[in-house]
Amino acid sequence: MLTDCLLFPCFRRKRIQDFEPSDPDPDPVLLISGIGGSILNAGNKKNGFQIRAWVRVFLANLDFKKYLWSMYNPKTGYTEALDPNVEISVPEDDYGLYAIDILDPSWWVKWLHLTEVYQFHDMIDMLIGCGYKKGTTLFGYGYDFRQSNRIDKAMDGLKVKLATAYKASGGKKVNVISHSMGGLLMSCFLSLHHDVFEKYVNKWICIACPFQGAPGCINDALLTGLQFVYGFESYFFVSRWTMHQLLIECPSIYEMLPNPDYKWKQQPLIKVWRKESEESKASLVKLEEYGPTESIQLFEEALKDNELKYNGKSVPLPFNLSILKWAAGTRKILNDAQLPNTVSFYNIFGKSYETPFDVCYGSETSPIGDLSQTCHTVPQYSYVDGDGTVPAESAKADSFAAVARVGVEADHRGLLSDKKPDCMSDSKPLIILGLNEHALKQHGLQFFFSAATSTPNDSATKGIYVCIEHIN
Repeated sequence: MLTDCLLFPCFRRKRIQDFEPSDPDPDPVLLISGIGGSILNAGNKKNGFQIRAWVRVFLANLDFKKYLWSMYNPKTGYTEALDPNVEISVPEDDYGLYAIDILDPSWWVKWLHLTEVYQFHDMIDMLIGCGYKKGTTLFGYGYDFRQSNRIDKAMDGLKVKLATAYKASGGKKVNVISHSMGGLLMSCFLSLHHDVFEKYVNKWICIACPFQGAPGCINDALLTGLQFVYGFESYFFVSRWTMHQLLIECPSIYEMLPNPDYKWKQQPLIKVWRKESEESKASLVKLEEYGPTESIQLFEEALKDNELKYNGKSVPLPFNLSILKWAAGTRKILNDAQLPNTVSFYNIFGKSYETPFDVCYGSETSPIGDLSQTCHTVPQYSYVDGDGTVPAESAKADSFAAVARVGVEADHRGLLSDKKPDCMSDSKPLIILGLNEHALKQHGLQFFFSAATSTPNDSATKGIYVCIEHIN
């Protein structure tokens, strides 16, 4: 079982050390990252030279263009580097943990404590402090997040990683903790390799997964790009438009478009204020609205002349209908996933943060003429509840028989990190896996049961519990 010290979303090691693991020989844990959450190395096929292409803060934009800009190959289903001599790989150091820990492990990044590139670092640090051992009970799985969530290389790698953790721990089933798009990767694996999933997985704790897509963020990403870092640090990082030119050729992005078959409470829309023809007798400005299906037409029109410059040549990058077709196949695979009765599933999602849902380009006073202008327009969002990236509605819609679905007041990355200075102060919400009531009382804490399937008692429990506070 997971030991007493696995807490979400805050990982205060100085407090966690107060707790002794309830199981000196815990089940192995496998951490799986989401989009942008793995280090990517670029290697030269001729001389073997390697460089970290993602993430790097110094020379980020230049090296990103040089090594990571890609083209989708519809014959193989893979997106491939524009330079045929470049091969992208994920480092396997530290049993897979290195690639998902601090994404730019440069000494000065650690010295400045640039937490924007800290991925699973807090959780890894916390688990080690609780007695988990790298290579025996703690593993990581990073992957090329540009590729499809169902691509063979990712599926085969996950199969090997689960088998490795299972064998290293002496035949114990694995507790998987996935973040963001890593949940879609796991869902694809569940659907395509059901027997293997059932053989190796004990519990699956899924954090902030866009099960039905991330409408506002992904729709806008395909039109204007994606920005991972804001503020002063953004000047040293990959620019929004540089990122856009990669995402157009990434199957994983298309696989996170809003699911057109899902019954949304309110259908996500892309809105565009358009100029009408001067010859029109009607109003010169109108508001056009595109749902998940109609938006394909908008993407095609807006991106029809999109191109990038690489080595002095122009490379056309329109909206990729081949990737869209592939992504539709992925959606069917996701819909077919059936959770085995032997696996306990927990869904943890962020809430109480304004999360982009509808996206609007132009305005009534400043309308869009040609739709290609949307790609260079600052959008306006309408918001729903979520973690700032994934709407809670999408994150909760896993379609599995969950032991619990729990909303936590934290943003998308904050669900993995320690951002609250007093996370164990009065009435602070926490999620605790495997922590029994007796252990809480020993440390002057009181337990409030609200998300388990059975009433907890003084024996070791396997449920998921929410909220502890100091006893007065």
